Amino acid sequence: MTAMRHHAISLPLIGGLASFAVIALLIGGAFVALLTAAADIDLGAVVGDGYIRHVIGFTVWQASLSTLLSVGLGIPVARALARRPNFPGWEWLRFLFAMPFLTPVIVAIFGLVAIYGVTGWLNQGLALLDLPQKFYLYGLAGILIAHVFFNMPMVVTLLLPRFEAVPADSWRLASQLGMNSWAIFRVIELPLLRQTLPTIALLVFLLCFVSFVVVLALGGGPAATTLEVAIYQALRFDFDLGRGVSLALLQLAIGAALFGLTRVFERHMPMMPKLRSTVGRPDASGLLGRMLDPIVIAVAALFVALPLITVLIEGALGSIGEVMSNERLQQGALRSLGIAALASLFCAALALGISMSTRQRGGRTLRWSGAFQAASVGGLVVSPLALGTGLFLLFRPIVDQAWVSYALVIAMNAIMALPFGLRTLSQAIADAAREDDRLCAALGLSGWNRLRLIDWPKLRKPLGLCLALAFSLALGDLSAIALFGRDGMETLPLLLYQQMGAYHMPDAKVTAALLLLLNFLSYAAIAKMVGGHVRR
Repeated sequence: MTAMRHHAISLPLIGGLASFAVIALLIGGAFVALLTAAADIDLGAVVGDGYIRHVIGFTVWQASLSTLLSVGLGIPVARALARRPNFPGWEWLRFLFAMPFLTPVIVAIFGLVAIYGVTGWLNQGLALLDLPQKFYLYGLAGILIAHVFFNMPMVVTLLLPRFEAVPADSWRLASQLGMNSWAIFRVIELPLLRQTLPTIALLVFLLCFVSFVVVLALGGGPAATTLEVAIYQALRFDFDLGRGVSLALLQLAIGAALFGLTRVFERHMPMMPKLRSTVGRPDASGLLGRMLDPIVIAVAALFVALPLITVLIEGALGSIGEVMSNERLQQGALRSLGIAALASLFCAALALGISMSTRQRGGRTLRWSGAFQAASVGGLVVSPLALGTGLFLLFRPIVDQAWVSYALVIAMNAIMALPFGLRTLSQAIADAAREDDRLCAALGLSGWNRLRLIDWPKLRKPLGLCLALAFSLALGDLSAIALFGRDGMETLPLLLYQQMGAYHMPDAKVTAALLLLLNFLSYAAIAKMVGGHVRR
């Protein structure tokens, strides 16, 4: 009996240790390589450089503005959706606001350029109205628009469950007291936002701080350069390893500090109920709300949907047959799918190992699981280029070999997707252990029989979401392939970036539409095939 119990406890530990070892080798090895390379580097001279100080200042400034706009616009949109649960297409709107997270960054940039660029729809519309055509997308304005496109919907997605989770008793009491919309916001919703917003705002700031593709494509020059782009330029164009390592270490230190702040605030966030209140809000019938809420929802939905629709329209109007017959495009598509498949499997294996290490009888966490989970969020702490720089230094003697470059791209994509994949799995596994361990022990179910009859029906949906999410993120990634890619290693995102940079817009239109369709279709197919129908 004791041996069996020891075996049951050791299996999660083995999985956790294996995943932890892989993560430590990649992130820890990259970090050690950075520190070793920085031993003979004068960090003070790099930080004291006037241009670098400008880059740091601009990085913080654009991230601050992006966070302010994303959060400031996301609050009224989430509040309007929460107040209008019967709004036409409400569930579709919720799905729409999740789409930017799955959209390849370079594809979204193509859609934004098609709308807000010099020859975009906006300037063309102004010309038809005989108004001045002065909208210029590149620079700070373009960076802010792109960051709001990606992060405002995420803020809405994170805030909406909080608004929906207000207890029914609170709404009944507010109705009895005759509270108007402002009083409800001040008394009920504002305290909720004070508990939630710091974590959300810091997360958005961190994502904007380490943003790479957006700034690379829309920065427009040295005046709008961030630390991420400066690292890329130092390594790929200037071949200045010392500056690249110094900037990567600086990026790593700032990113770790920001993530530490999110963890401090997250510990104070209360748990929210999973079900929405069925009691209506007393401010839903107000005239001002009934007039403004549909406008707020419609404008936000249009802002998110229009770039995606534009990509599909532009692609449909392009030379589909000619572009699709291009051998580089076909090879790029196959290469992208292969990298995404391997990266998603690698990410899911790491996420399963970490999640299973938290599984103990009754859903209690093992005492070492905290260290495992802390290591797994390295994809948020370490920026892609900082991680890539360290891995480049670590494997520099053999990095010229094609298979090593592919392996590094796959590993980077898996590590960057791991925090999001882990979030979908860890809670489901903990819930399954808490709900079923005693029953399985009483029935003598274990091993394969338990997995087949009890665990798999409950875990297949979160596992499918984990795989689909990691596949989607890897399919649209440009950071890793831009750093490690060589001639003959072009993926669809890199090919699209090259086409846009060379102003081959007819080809870029079809490539962007193909990448967008592949991304969404593969996400839906993987989530459906693996997730299946969950028994209730």
